[in-house]
Amino acid sequence: MASLQELLAQKEALDREIARTQKDERAAAIEQVRALMAQYGLTAADLSMRNAPKSKAAKTGRKVPAKYRNGSTGETWSGRGLQPKWLKAALASGKKLSDFAV
Repeated sequence: MASLQELLAQKEALDREIARTQKDERAAAIEQVRALMAQYGLTAADLSMRNAPKSKAAKTGRKVPAKYRNGSTGETWSGRGLQPKWLKAALASGKKLSDFAV
């Protein structure tokens, strides 16, 4: 069985090897990216996020215009998600969804 000192020395040697390998692989990745940029005529500005198309996440949080309105209270519903209680009650009493269209 190895002693604590031997194990610590092995750990330090592995840590150095890991750091060296990470540095080498990072350098190889950078070189590969540079080669691809040269091949396709890209610049660093082409890689910026400002030029990227808007993602779905960028669209979240927007207000959706109301499609239905309760004439007596002014409450609205966009037509997305669960129907509000006032609309469910009105539909149950025989009214049509089109009666509340904005």
